[in-house]
Amino acid sequence: MKIVVIGCGRLGAGLAEALSARGVEVAVVDRDPVAFGRLSPTFGGRTVSGVGFDREVLLQAGIEQADALAAVTSSDEVNVVTARVARILFRVPRVAARLFDPGNEEVYRRLGLTTISHVTWGVNRLSELLCYSPLQTVKSLGSGEVELVEVELPQLLAGRSVRELSVPGEIQVVALTRQGRTLIPTPGSEFRTGDLLHLALHSSGSGRLKELLGLQ
Repeated sequence: MKIVVIGCGRLGAGLAEALSARGVEVAVVDRDPVAFGRLSPTFGGRTVSGVGFDREVLLQAGIEQADALAAVTSSDEVNVVTARVARILFRVPRVAARLFDPGNEEVYRRLGLTTISHVTWGVNRLSELLCYSPLQTVKSLGSGEVELVEVELPQLLAGRSVRELSVPGEIQVVALTRQGRTLIPTPGSEFRTGDLLHLALHSSGSGRLKELLGLQ
């Protein structure tokens, strides 16, 4: 797996180190070469100096072979432009962007971008987002007891009903996206191949959800 990290501040450097420790091939981009000093001497990834949304810089970082990109500079504007370039121009499958201004969150969401805003848990969360996982957390509520998650419908659930995936107090299907349209299903609604499920998940139901989805 290859991942490009844009920005080598505290979050970017920590993320790059965490990904590298997982055995991921990492390229870090920052406009200030001095920023690479935040990386440990044992960091095994590549470093590229330049502006994160510059096409040539991204090519130097290996964007064409990248499985994911994280835009984590100190600028919301740079992050969203970089993320859009990665998603639209280079068709990077998984893109995440750092967010400072919560007021921009809805804009990012409409653009189809996953956002991260809390440094204290951002490194581990981004590592999970960028490394493949069938369950993607969109938002944590409260102290993290409840999460809103997205998952592509496993083939084994096609033709089954929403009721069969619901566990009172633990798992609730709150919406599903089908052919570009999002709707609120009824308990009797049937899943179809290609559906994207949006679920409210209590921490106690994580194992049960994976079991129902055939992920364990």
